[in-house]
Amino acid sequence: MQETLIYVHDPMCSWCWGFEPTRRVIFDAVAGHMHIRRIVGGLAPDSDEPMPAAMATMLQQTWHRIEQTIPGTRFNHGFWSECSPRRSTYPANRAVIAAREQGDEYDEAMTGRIQQAYYLQAKNPSDNSTLIELAADIGLDVERFAQSLVSESTQQALLVEIQSARSMGINNFPSLALVKAGVLQHIGLNYRDPEAMLSQIDAA
Repeated sequence: MQETLIYVHDPMCSWCWGFEPTRRVIFDAVAGHMHIRRIVGGLAPDSDEPMPAAMATMLQQTWHRIEQTIPGTRFNHGFWSECSPRRSTYPANRAVIAAREQGDEYDEAMTGRIQQAYYLQAKNPSDNSTLIELAADIGLDVERFAQSLVSESTQQALLVEIQSARSMGINNFPSLALVKAGVLQHIGLNYRDPEAMLSQIDAA
C-alpha cells in the first residue's frame, strides 16, 4: 500500500504562507513516490463581526515575526488599513473545496491565489466577492464555483475535513503527517530546511 503524506492547512493561516516554499520542495520530492492528501483545517468560523482590535494587533505582530523568522517571506501590511478584517477563514476554506470540485489541481491553485491576494495584494478572502474574483483568475467555471461556494454540501465537506484533522490530533496549521500501513506519524516542521523534513519522512 502506498504511503500517504497528509498536509493540513488554512489558506488564511499566515504560518502556512511562510511554509509555502518549503512545502513545495517537499511535495516535489515525494511526488510519484507517495500519495499527497491536502486537508483544510478551518482556522476560524464564519463571522460578520469586525476583528477585535487586540486580535488585529496580535496578527500584525505575527506577520512581522514570520518575516523575521522565515527569510524571504513578505506581507503587504497595508491590508490592515485598506480592508475591514474579520476573524473568519471558513469562506476561504470552502473556496478551496469548491475549486477542487473542478479538478484536484485547483486545490493548490486556489490556495495559492488566496494567499497571494491576502498577503501581497491586501484583498480580503473572508469576502465571497473576493473569492469569486480569485476563482476567475485561476480559470474556474465562475458560475459553478459561486454556487458551490455557498452550498450546504460544501459546508458539510468542510466540517468533515476539520473533523478528520482533529481526529488525527492535528489542531495547528500547517501540519504534516505520514500514514504508512494504517499508522499515522506526525512530521515535525522546519520552516527553513526542507531537507531536514524530507529526512524525517524517509525515516518514517
